[in-house]
Amino acid sequence: MGWLFAVARGLQEGRREVVVQSMLPIAAGHALSVGVIVLVVGVLRVFIDLKRLQIGAAVVIMGFGLYRLVARHRGRPGMQLGAGELLLWSFLMASAHGAGLMLIPVLLGMPMGALPGMHAHHAEMVSLRGSTTTALLAVGIHTLAMLTVAGAVALAVYEWIGVAFLRRGWVNLDFIWVPALLAAGVILLGMALL
Repeated sequence: MGWLFAVARGLQEGRREVVVQSMLPIAAGHALSVGVIVLVVGVLRVFIDLKRLQIGAAVVIMGFGLYRLVARHRGRPGMQLGAGELLLWSFLMASAHGAGLMLIPVLLGMPMGALPGMHAHHAEMVSLRGSTTTALLAVGIHTLAMLTVAGAVALAVYEWIGVAFLRRGWVNLDFIWVPALLAAGVILLGMALL
């Protein structure tokens, strides 16, 4: 929902540049939230058997999806936010909605990078480098996709559509997000059990 904040700030300031500028802290907060999940998964992957980690992560993702199904937003911040507050809001919202959880099936499905027959120390270094590269790419690609889509929506709403459509055309994104979380959990569980 960061695009809505970007549009609101743009409308308040009366400038398209504010819409675009608002997307950067929104993307940074989102990336930070996703990065935390990727870091946790990377660390856990070193210490926990992959199959157990996949099953545990699948249960967490599906449980979070079910929680999102029944959870309701409580307080909502006002639209008078600076870049730092927007970054913090984006981090909290991406965390609360489980954005990073959607990368877990990808991260746990990727090879670690070591080859059979490698010396143990060399294999650890290759694995660490490979998993770090994978993690950075996952966060970067995910954030770029989010920034592109949210930025396009924000500019389209600001320039052409307007916010009046929200009164008659609002889509509760939880109706899309919850099934996506549940599907990611099922896919990950399927990967673990095959």
